[in-house]
Amino acid sequence: MTDLFTPLQAGELALPNRILMAPLTRCRAEDGHVPGELMVTHYAQRASAGLLIAEATMAMEGNSAFWHEPGIHSEAQVAGWKKVTDAVHAAGGRIVLQIWHGGRACHPLLNDGRQPVAPSALAITGDEVHTPQGKQPYVVPRELRDDELPGIVAGFARAAENARAAGFDGVEVHGANGYLLDEFLRDGSNKRSGPYGGPREHRARLLFEVLDAVCKVWGSGRVGVRLSPLNSYNDMIDSDPIGLTTWLAGCLNDWRLAYLHLMRGDFFGQQHGDVVTPARAAFRGVLIGNMGYGADEASTAIAAGQLDAVAFGTAFLANPDLPERIRRKAALNAPDPETFYTPGPQGYTDYPTLEETARN
Repeated sequence: MTDLFTPLQAGELALPNRILMAPLTRCRAEDGHVPGELMVTHYAQRASAGLLIAEATMAMEGNSAFWHEPGIHSEAQVAGWKKVTDAVHAAGGRIVLQIWHGGRACHPLLNDGRQPVAPSALAITGDEVHTPQGKQPYVVPRELRDDELPGIVAGFARAAENARAAGFDGVEVHGANGYLLDEFLRDGSNKRSGPYGGPREHRARLLFEVLDAVCKVWGSGRVGVRLSPLNSYNDMIDSDPIGLTTWLAGCLNDWRLAYLHLMRGDFFGQQHGDVVTPARAAFRGVLIGNMGYGADEASTAIAAGQLDAVAFGTAFLANPDLPERIRRKAALNAPDPETFYTPGPQGYTDYPTLEETARN
């Protein structure tokens, strides 16, 4: 029977288990959005994952949404990430980089006064962004012109090239959680007309062009994509999330990707529905589930063939040896939300392993 510890071939990625680490923005990059030694330690500690999916990383300069998130557009950033990948590989792990554009979630105070860009001039409401001047309301973004979109695609392609230079095993294209590619996908945030707006075939055009460009760099077998059709985070909604999921999952077969990484729910519980079942029916490749899975539910879903692997988020943050804990059915450390986005090692690299707990 297939279980969490059955090896998995995800495109060209050979994974020793199906317990993956989800991308977790934790704002621990150093000045210049450069990964430092703290990030090296963090990822190396978790190298027993079947696959580490590194956090949302700026594909191109000037699109910060979190203040201290990492980038992959400068030589210093590439060098910083190379230390991360070297440490993960030395520990026997595999790691891909999630490449990302923040879209309307960016803020001028994080980007030298630049106005953020988006498919339509609609600001995020109901939330605020952390900046050097404290929490601030999101601003109205500038609507991107059609003739600017090839530059966005080229930026993702350069990020893919830089990720390769940094020693990653592949990349994940971030098409989720209300950032630029997701903003184009969903009709609640994309109100434009023309070749990139209106029907879903047009709204998905930018994502598909990015996948074409990134797959030219890596080969499709080392490229994944993340989607969150139900998640209302960043003020997102779609009028037909189930239909969009079903259609997108079918279309993505054309790329023969390493995997489709699907967030099954909504952080805020505003939108409901089953997106996993239609995705599984339509997508012929490796399907990774995410959001709220415990070990037992993940095992059941994998055994039933509903999913091929599960990405764990805060459970992996708080338990650097999560696969071993699941194997032994050991108790898990509880994550501390108060330290999710704070600087320094607390709540980032100081969670104990089973071995460390036993020694103490």
